[in-house]
Amino acid sequence: MIRLFQRHRIRKNREVHGLWEFQTINASDKLSSKRYQLPVPSCWEMHPEFLTYRGKAIYRKYFEVKEKTNIRLEFKGVSHTATVLVDGNIVATHYNAYTPFSVLLPNVDGGEHLLEVLVDNRFTEDSALHIPNDYYTYGGIIRSVILEEIPDCYIEKMKAIPKKVDDEWHLELEAHISNLTDERQKVRMEATIADTRVITPFSEVEKGKTVMIRRSIPIQNIREWSSQKPNLYELELNLYRGEASEPIDDQIDRIGFRTITTLDGHIQLNGENIVMRGFNRHEDHPQVGASFSQTLMVHDLELMKDMGANTVRTSHYPNDELFLDLCDEMGFFVWEENHARGLSLERMQHPKFQEQCLQVNEEMVTNHIHHPSIIIWGILNECASNTEEGREMYKEQIEQIRALDNSRPVTFASHHRAEELCFDLVDICSFNLYPKWYTDEDPKVLVEEAKKWAEELGGKGKPMIMSEFGGDGIYGYRSPTHVKGTEERQAEIIRLNLKAYEEKSYISGMLIWQFADCRVTEGLGFLLTRAGTMNQKGMVDTYRRPKLAYQTVQEIWKKGDKKS
Repeated sequence: MIRLFQRHRIRKNREVHGLWEFQTINASDKLSSKRYQLPVPSCWEMHPEFLTYRGKAIYRKYFEVKEKTNIRLEFKGVSHTATVLVDGNIVATHYNAYTPFSVLLPNVDGGEHLLEVLVDNRFTEDSALHIPNDYYTYGGIIRSVILEEIPDCYIEKMKAIPKKVDDEWHLELEAHISNLTDERQKVRMEATIADTRVITPFSEVEKGKTVMIRRSIPIQNIREWSSQKPNLYELELNLYRGEASEPIDDQIDRIGFRTITTLDGHIQLNGENIVMRGFNRHEDHPQVGASFSQTLMVHDLELMKDMGANTVRTSHYPNDELFLDLCDEMGFFVWEENHARGLSLERMQHPKFQEQCLQVNEEMVTNHIHHPSIIIWGILNECASNTEEGREMYKEQIEQIRALDNSRPVTFASHHRAEELCFDLVDICSFNLYPKWYTDEDPKVLVEEAKKWAEELGGKGKPMIMSEFGGDGIYGYRSPTHVKGTEERQAEIIRLNLKAYEEKSYISGMLIWQFADCRVTEGLGFLLTRAGTMNQKGMVDTYRRPKLAYQTVQEIWKKGDKKS
C-alpha cells in the first residue's frame, strides 16, 4: 500500500511491486552468477543469504505501457544510493534511503521495458550521512515504487498551506504546471476542498517550461485538526487544457487545518498549550528491517497510544509517508527530522555533508508538507552545534527549511549543555540528556540546569523539550540487584525522569529514548557497548514485547499522574 487514500482519479498510476530479479555485485563490479527473486518493497537483509550483506546489488523488473506516453517513476525510498536505468540507459541517481525521488521519461514507446535499480548501501567516501551509527542502514528498495503515465501538460507539484486570518481559514495554494509539448499551452485549474470549488483564470505555459499558479482560497465551516479530533479534508486539483470540459491531469492530497505557535514559552495547537509526550522511534523490526507494512505501523502506534503517548519523533530521518498518513488519522503529533545523527565537526566538514543535508531537507519538506501531524521540523541531531563552523551549517539549514515552510517551528536536539551555540536560531530548545544512565545526575536538578542553559544561550522565552532520555533494559533480564541493564533499573530511570519533567510547567515535551529496541551497525568505539549490536533502550523489545518500563510509562501518562 502506497498511501491511505487515492492520490489520482485521472492520472494513470500503479505500484511496481511483487518479486524483482536480484543479483549482488562484487568488489570488482562483477555480477554474481546466482540470481534471486526478492520482494519490493523490502530489505535484502530479510533474505537468509544476505543477513549482514553490505555492498552493491541490482534489481530488475519489466513493465509494460500500452501506447507511447510520458512515464514518471517515483521511488519512495532506496537504501541508500540508487542508480536507475530504463532499457539500459541511466535516467536517475539519488542518495539517501529515507526521502523519495522521481524521474520523468518523455515519449516512452508502447510495449515492454526493463527497469533496473542499482543499489549500494556501503559506507563510502561519497556518503556523509550514511555511516556506521547507532542504528542500522539496511539495503534494498525499502519503500514503494510507483509508475505514472503523464499527459504532455501536467501538474508537476502542488503546495497547500492552511492559514488562519482573523478567525477565518484560507488555503494558500501553489501549483506548478509543466508543458512537455513544442507549443504554448493555455490551461486552467479547478481546486475542490471542503465543499469549496475554485476555478482559476487561464494561464499560458510556454513550450518546455513550467508556470506556477497561486490562489488563496477562503474556506468556511472548517473542523480543525487536533489530537483528539484529527479532521482531514481531501484537496483535489484538476488541470484543464483550453476550453476542454474534461480534465487532463489531477493531484489529490489530504489537508488538516490547524495552527502551530510557540508563544510564552509553550507550544500551542490551535491556540491551546500542548505537552508532547511520546517516543523516539526507528524504522526497524527483526522481520522486515526498515520496510514496514501498514499492519506493523499501526501496531506500533497502538502500543504507544496504550502507554498514553501522543507524539512520535522520527529519529533520525524522514519516515515512510504511509506512517505519516496513519499519524494524521490517529491524531499523533510528529517531530520529523532530517538525516544526520551524532556527527562531529570533522564529519560535518565532509565535502558532501551540507549538500546531502540540504537535499534531504528539501525532499523531506516538499514531500511531507501537507501532513498536519507534523508539527515540528528537526535537523542535525547531536551534531557540532557547539562550534562556530557547525553553527554556520545549522543556520543555513534552518533558513532553508523556513523558506520552504514557515508554518511550523524548527528545532534540533542538543547534547552540548552549556556549550550550545545555536539555540538562538530555532523556535524550540531541545535537550538530549541521560541522567541516571550515562551520568548519575538527578533529573530534577538537571532539568533546572537545562532551563538555565537555554535561557542564557539564546533560548529565553522559547519552549523546551526533553528530546531524549532513558536507559538500557535487556528484555527478560530481571534481577533483585536492579543493576544497569535490568528491566527493573530501566523502569526506575524512566520513572525518575518522567516524574521530574511532569513537575515542570515549562516543559513542552518529553520524548523517551526509545520506543523499541533496534539493530545498530557492528563497529568499534561506542558501538562496542551495544550488546548483540542492539540498542536496548526500548520500552518494548524488537518483537514489540513490553518490558517493565512499558507499565511505568503507562502508569504515569495514561493513569493520570501527569500535568494537564
